[in-house]
Amino acid sequence: MKICIGCDHGGYQLKEKVVEHLRNKGFIVEDMGCHSTEAVDYPVYGKKVARAVSEGMCDRGIVICTTGIGISITANKFKGVRAALCSDCFSAEATRLHNDANVLALGAGVVGELLALRIVDTFLSTEFSNVDRHINRVRMIEED
Repeated sequence: MKICIGCDHGGYQLKEKVVEHLRNKGFIVEDMGCHSTEAVDYPVYGKKVARAVSEGMCDRGIVICTTGIGISITANKFKGVRAALCSDCFSAEATRLHNDANVLALGAGVVGELLALRIVDTFLSTEFSNVDRHINRVRMIEED
């Protein structure tokens, strides 16, 4: 599975830990920036990841900013992207099971490193339920 990951300066340190964690688990990781703690604009990196997921260049995406809010709003503007901001493992599991979310948003100022890695693992290991009612709801989300 190929994972695209991007962040702003507020998410940089957590992104680095997540990238290392994923590579150690054997995932192919496309690091789309940013690459330092120098101030940048989160929409730039949210768009890079969302575009890659939308166009099928990556199987899943992870976006990180200080709260996870702005970067998730940005990612959700792309067709076919269902970005979910998760601060706990239950939400990460539920959004995969019920919403077939394909982008995980994290708030580096909200969750610590250990919890963030558990959320990432949960998100990536949980498959969509394929239950009819959830399939129909995802279709409804995708409709214009």
